[in-house]
Amino acid sequence: MEKDKKTWSGRFSEPVALLVQRYTASIGFDYRLAEYDIQGSLAHARMLAAAHIIQPSDLAAIEKGLTQIREEIRSGQFEWQLAQEDVHLNIERRLTALTGDAGKRLHTARSRNDQVATDIRLYLRAAIDEIIHLIHALQYVLLDLAEQHVATIMPGFTHLQVAQPVSFGHHLLAYHEMLLRDGQRLQDCRKRVNQLPLGAAALAGTSYPINREQVARELGFDDICHNSLDAVSDRDFAIEFCASAALIMTHLSRLSEELILWMSPAFGFIRIADRFCTGSSIMPQKKNPDVPELVRGKTGRINGHLVALLTLMKSQPLAYNKDNQEDKEPLFDTVDTLKDTLTIYADMMAGLQINPEAMRQAALRGYATATDLADYLVKKGTPFRDAHEAVAQAVRFAESRKCDLGELSLADLQQFSGMIEQDVFEVLTLEGSLQSRNHPGGTAPEQVRAAICRARSLLPD
Repeated sequence: MEKDKKTWSGRFSEPVALLVQRYTASIGFDYRLAEYDIQGSLAHARMLAAAHIIQPSDLAAIEKGLTQIREEIRSGQFEWQLAQEDVHLNIERRLTALTGDAGKRLHTARSRNDQVATDIRLYLRAAIDEIIHLIHALQYVLLDLAEQHVATIMPGFTHLQVAQPVSFGHHLLAYHEMLLRDGQRLQDCRKRVNQLPLGAAALAGTSYPINREQVARELGFDDICHNSLDAVSDRDFAIEFCASAALIMTHLSRLSEELILWMSPAFGFIRIADRFCTGSSIMPQKKNPDVPELVRGKTGRINGHLVALLTLMKSQPLAYNKDNQEDKEPLFDTVDTLKDTLTIYADMMAGLQINPEAMRQAALRGYATATDLADYLVKKGTPFRDAHEAVAQAVRFAESRKCDLGELSLADLQQFSGMIEQDVFEVLTLEGSLQSRNHPGGTAPEQVRAAICRARSLLPD
């Protein structure tokens, strides 16, 4: 084969223009599929030999040639050619140069359509396994931090207003739960990724006596794709992965927003290690939380990739269309961004410095035990709406005195309800408020410890 001659050029009377070559080529980004392309080609060649479609000597030459090509790629010696369009034709061109007719026979009973679909699924399956491992690593960091701060009291917020006291450990466990669901979604997505398209050929299957199940077993697929048209044109699995990735990034973006707020002097709850921050070019006192801010920003990009893939597929008739070449860059960038974000996040959270006193003082400033006082009155027999009104008046009175509810005298509190007695001060403490929510899922330290034990039991060792 001539160096720049296309494998499909026999039908055409003139070469492809250089600009069109650049416009249509995907080698600039799909080269990362090389290992998976070789893996799939080896399994395909072994099946062809087992089915007596190619000779054993052809298989031996193909295996030797692909092994050499794999080493050339890993060592950086492989010559990628724009004229060969993509990773698949570049490898086939080199294999043919090494093995002659044996290399030309490798593409028997397959098309680039089912070949690329197989490569992407192999790539994404490996990426999902790595991402799930990174999620688990971050979960362990959150659990370790939560365990250290089971009894650290912070204000819980609704509408970004102080609502009720919560354990900081309990707050961190909320993100563990989000990540738990994220991992479960990816595990479920993996089942649909792990279906073999190879054997569908261009769109209708092949007339050769192939054994798709053999290829599926060798490549570790759970099953084959059962419709040839769907096998080559489906990108549901990539969209589903990007949807899961967008949710993961959204969860980390929410935590990033909290870290940014907590790090500000107005809160002062935490300090993020210097290696995750930058300074200002003009204001020497600044320490900016760049990593959390970039996580927020990159979340928008990942959400955009999901929309891009949905839009890519929305008007495509069956079966394969060249549009699908545009699936790879959004998918690859989603994988790269998610892996980097999870890796950095685990390190950043492990190095987080907590200021428990600042958290406690913030909880004391917002009348966080007001609901506890209302619950106290209800337990004494006051209807809840009456209790709510009495406590609202007590809060207004405390505001006028510039003090917390727990700092009012018994006589002051009894102005608002005759049912208030000396034992009221037990429920007006932050510790008392936490302790009273002693049920599964509650913020009482005992329940937080139990939740941490449960969470650890759900993670791999």
